Amino acid sequence: MVVSRRTRRMVVSAVAGGLFALGVVAPGPAVAPLPRAAQADGPTVPDTREPRPPLLPADFRGTGRYIVRDLGIDVPFTWQGRGGNSQMTAGGPEYPIWFTNLIYENTLYTLTYRWPNIPLFPPRPCSKVPGFFNRQIFNDKLKTARYVGPEILQGDQDRHVDHWRVGVVGGSTVPGEFFRFPLALGDIYVDQRDSTRWWQVLQFGLQNLFDPELDEWFTMDTFDLRPGEVQLPDRCPPPTP
Repeated sequence: MVVSRRTRRMVVSAVAGGLFALGVVAPGPAVAPLPRAAQADGPTVPDTREPRPPLLPADFRGTGRYIVRDLGIDVPFTWQGRGGNSQMTAGGPEYPIWFTNLIYENTLYTLTYRWPNIPLFPPRPCSKVPGFFNRQIFNDKLKTARYVGPEILQGDQDRHVDHWRVGVVGGSTVPGEFFRFPLALGDIYVDQRDSTRWWQVLQFGLQNLFDPELDEWFTMDTFDLRPGEVQLPDRCPPPTP
C-alpha cells in the first residue's frame, strides 16, 4: 500500500492516511478468497441498535491476511498497536509483497520492501508523510463514517459485524453541479459488541497506486486488545518533533 509523494499530501490529510496509511503469488494464476461479507439469511428484523463507529484502540494485536485479488495476492498480515502507535505489516522477505505502514510518534510512515514489477535495487526509501498525524486524528475521521448496516462475515467462524463506510471526495463540498472527484473509500467491518475490534477492511483509492485496480483487502483472524509490538524500521527518518 503506497502513495506517491504528491498524492500523499492530499490523501493523508483528507482520508486519515488512506484508512491508515493502512504475498504469496502462488505458481500460476492464484485466486484470492472472495470477500467474506454476507447479509444474514432469512427474514430481516429492523435494527434498533445505535452502533458506535469504528475506533482504533491504543493497544491491540491482530493477525490475518492481506489480499489483492487482481494480482492474485493473499499473504500474512499483522496489525499491532502500543500506546497509541500502530503498525501494519503485509507479507515478508519470503513473499513477493512486503510492506509496512506506521503511525509512530505523531507521524505517518509507509515503507515498501517488495511489490510486483518494482525493482528491489536501489532499495525504496521509507516515506515519511509530511505533517502531524496520530491515532486521535484517525479516530476523528472515523467518526464521520456512514453506517451501512449489520452483516455476518462468513468464514471458519461467523462474525456478527457492523459495516461502516468512510471516504473522501476532492473538490467542492457544496451540493449541486460543482467539480469533485473521489480520492479514497474504505469499508470497515467491526464487532457489533465492541467497535474497537476490527475484522475486515476494504480500501480503494489513490493510496494504492502500485496496484492496477487501486484496491486491497485485509481480513483479521484474531484481534485482541492487548499491547502489541511496534517498531520503526531503521531506514525511516525520525518522527515529527
